[in-house]
Amino acid sequence: MGGTNSVTIQTLIEKMNLINLTPDIDVKDRVIEFYDVNRPALQLTGFFDHFDATRVQIIGHVEQEYIETLPAELVEERLDKILSYDIPCIIFARNYEPAEYMLELCLKRKVPCLVSKKTTSDLSSEIVRWLKAKLAPCITIHGVLVDVYGEGVLIMGDSGVGKSEAALELVKRGHRLVTDDVVEIRKVSDDTLVGTAPAVTKNFIELRGIGIINIRTLFGYESIKDTQAIDMVIRLEEWKKDKEYDRIGLKDNYTEILGNKVICHDIPIRPGRNLAIIVECAAVNNRAKKMGYNAASELYDRVSKNIKGDI
Repeated sequence: MGGTNSVTIQTLIEKMNLINLTPDIDVKDRVIEFYDVNRPALQLTGFFDHFDATRVQIIGHVEQEYIETLPAELVEERLDKILSYDIPCIIFARNYEPAEYMLELCLKRKVPCLVSKKTTSDLSSEIVRWLKAKLAPCITIHGVLVDVYGEGVLIMGDSGVGKSEAALELVKRGHRLVTDDVVEIRKVSDDTLVGTAPAVTKNFIELRGIGIINIRTLFGYESIKDTQAIDMVIRLEEWKKDKEYDRIGLKDNYTEILGNKVICHDIPIRPGRNLAIIVECAAVNNRAKKMGYNAASELYDRVSKNIKGDI
């Protein structure tokens, strides 16, 4: 699954600490659009059917050993054909140094040639994991994301309903803020949504009547977190007398984000309700359900047994 974003080769070089052997090639505008990688072993044998040319190409130990068994003319011919495709870049793992003709071919085809000290498997897995997050489908929503007891709680609601105040109280109680006001959500897998803060607003909270405060400055580094998987959504809304709210919790309610279903609770707001404690209880209860315990089901079983006279 390709994402809707792209990553420049320059960013890849910086993130993976790669050595650029072709500095004359512009890597700031050249982009990667697919998160997977390819090891062109079959292409080195001359088989180009189904060649994944849109992926980052990695030459590892096996490919390098095979290259050394071939005549130089044949290797040059096949490498030139690989590079004739519009591949994003080619990376040599294990600090392998490509031959001079390889660098000349890269310059001719304007394909960046890079080197990594990592083993082939480590390099491949790190690039795939990182690119998968960077290139994942992404949306931006209005809300607050907090890590509460390890559960990623996305607090949503209308402006002024108390989202930031609840987040501040949670931070004071030892939990960690990911982002306030704007949440960037990426779908990194069919089961996982990850939230982050935009670089501009990272670590800041807006409190009406006070203004902008820096959570990291006031509460320290232990009060913030860069990214967090989203485990549940809490929607805050003004209390409505004529609306029926869930009082038992036998049936889970869900909301959909980027095609993923996330457990969602609608919490009515009225004077005297401690939002931080409610969010804490919701997070702990969600963890308990994941571990197989459901308080509502236990109460239902007890009531059923009592009606039947078993208690």
